[in-house]
Amino acid sequence: MRSSHSNKLGIVGLILIQLVLNCCKKPQNPSNSKVKYKGALHTIMSGNLDATVAMDSLKPLSNLYALGALENLKGEILIFDSEPFISSVKDSTIEITRSFNKKAALLVYAQVSSWKEISIPSNLNSKRELEAFIQKMAIKKGINTNVPFPFVLKGVISSLSWHVINWQDTDTIHNHQKHKKEGLKGIINDERVDVIGFFSEHHKRVFTHHATNMHLHFKANDNLLIGHVDDLILGKKMILKLPNNGN
Repeated sequence: MRSSHSNKLGIVGLILIQLVLNCCKKPQNPSNSKVKYKGALHTIMSGNLDATVAMDSLKPLSNLYALGALENLKGEILIFDSEPFISSVKDSTIEITRSFNKKAALLVYAQVSSWKEISIPSNLNSKRELEAFIQKMAIKKGINTNVPFPFVLKGVISSLSWHVINWQDTDTIHNHQKHKKEGLKGIINDERVDVIGFFSEHHKRVFTHHATNMHLHFKANDNLLIGHVDDLILGKKMILKLPNNGN
């Protein structure tokens, strides 16, 4: 009888220890939204534009969201729910390729099977205010903002400045402003867009630039325009989508 009683006390003790450990756990990102990356902006800025990953290695992945730049900086990459969109410049026009048969100098990606939608307030007037809102909502939804996480913006944008890079092979001096100018650029207004973004406070000059915690690419005009987001002004009734971790 004494042995049986001791066993019961031991089981109860183990249960209590497990409950305490669970309560002490920090919020974690959903396992299927873990952000991975190949290449780094600081490597590109040093002049190394070589491929770091063959995109077809990611083709088998489901629910894949990604952005990046092609090898030699000859275009922009966006993958939206496992559908690839490659934007490059040909004869001073944008050419869209729907293929994984490319290589990337930089690629940031995550698999997200379920999203939670959040209405974006209409009083957000700048990219910096959007960044703060995304971080605030991520914390509220239990996402650990100490590690990178993906997000999506959907709706009619008021204004969006974009570029598609087309780096000249003979140019060996790199900086962010030159990258924005080498290729094609423009502004769209009052267009429906899908934007994929990655947020991180700890990856500046890796996959975000030094002045922001976000890297954004977009698609618009029935998938006929894909590019890097330089700046934006949100429209009304836009939606933020964050990985759904059950909260």
